[in-house]
Amino acid sequence: MAQNHARKNQPHARRKTLEPRVPAWVWLFTGCILGAFIMFLMRLSEMDPIQKIGRKPSPSSSESPKTDIKTPATPRFVFYDILKENDVTIPDFMKESPLEIAPETPSVASEEEYILQVASFKNPKDAEQLQVQLILLNLEAHIEKARIRNGETWHRVLVGPFESRSQREKARSTLVSNQYEALVLKRTPNHSSP
Repeated sequence: MAQNHARKNQPHARRKTLEPRVPAWVWLFTGCILGAFIMFLMRLSEMDPIQKIGRKPSPSSSESPKTDIKTPATPRFVFYDILKENDVTIPDFMKESPLEIAPETPSVASEEEYILQVASFKNPKDAEQLQVQLILLNLEAHIEKARIRNGETWHRVLVGPFESRSQREKARSTLVSNQYEALVLKRTPNHSSP
C-alpha cells in the first residue's frame, strides 16, 4: 500500500508559520524608549535641586508676572556687639593668687610598662630574623631569653616598652597590617622575664 508522505510534513510546516512573532520595529522602538528614559534619569541625577523643581506654572494672563528675585539673606550675628558692651568681672579670690598646678606625682601606672610580644622561638636565629623584619618596619624590637618550667630556653621577640597608649596602639596596628599577631604584656620596668 502506497502512502503519501507529503501530507504528514505539511501540518508541521504550518505550525511554524502560525506562531505569533513580534516585529523587529517593535523591539527597536522599545529599545529607543528605554534608552531615552535611562538618559533622562541620568540627566535628572546630575541636576541641582533648584533645577529639579523647574519653573512654576506661569500666572494667568490677567496677572502680571513678578520679576523680583529674592536674594538669600545673609546671617546677622549680634553677639559680637553684645560682647563689646559687656564687662566681665573677675572675683577677688582669683586676682590674689594665680592658679597653682600641683606637680605630678608618679602614679601606679608609671610603675608598669607595656610591651608587645610578637613571637617566641626555640631557635635564636628565627628570633633574630623576626627582629630584623620588625626593625625594618621601624619598630623597636629586641630579643629576650626566657626559661620555662621544664628548663627549656625560649627567645621572645618583643616590641617596646611604650611611653603612651597611643604609641603602643600605633605599633600594634603596624604589626597587624603586616600579618603579625601581638600580645600585650604589662610588667614592672627592668624585669627581664615574668
